[in-house]
Amino acid sequence: MRLENVDVWFQDEARIGQQNTTTRLWAKTGSRPRAVKQQQFEYAHLFGAVCPATGATEALIVPFLSKEMMKKHLAQLSAATAKGRFAVVIMDGAGWHTDDIADDFDNLAILKLPPYSPELNPIEQVWSWLRQHHLANRCFENYEAIVDACSEAWNSFISDTARVIKMCSRDWAILNKL
Repeated sequence: MRLENVDVWFQDEARIGQQNTTTRLWAKTGSRPRAVKQQQFEYAHLFGAVCPATGATEALIVPFLSKEMMKKHLAQLSAATAKGRFAVVIMDGAGWHTDDIADDFDNLAILKLPPYSPELNPIEQVWSWLRQHHLANRCFENYEAIVDACSEAWNSFISDTARVIKMCSRDWAILNKL
């Protein structure tokens, strides 16, 4: 496979739920604003992947993490990869990212990042953006409300392809410069 026919995707998962992120709030000087913090334990897991060269994205929201859910997400990436192209999916070494998860796909392979190196995966910045702009300082009534909020946040992020490309591009991952 020639390099000009290879797409680099960055992939990761994030847990979103009732034990949510608290961020800074705008408030009048001298005041003590209150931020809501839930005590319940309902969560959804957002699988996300970004191809910075094209701005393409894929996401999957699931109630739990597993090898089977990871394979479903890879099936999305495989289907999103155009005929005649090959996808290299860069991900961390989570327990469900086993070496055999890509065996069922002819048009993609996984490349694992070194342990403890989230700074190498630009999708970590996506999770931060989603929390800062849509998901922090919120209460969620139930699982469905979490899924709805995750969907709205992801769709807001991907609505601007230029933002996706700018936030997730890395010079070391541009193959046509090699």
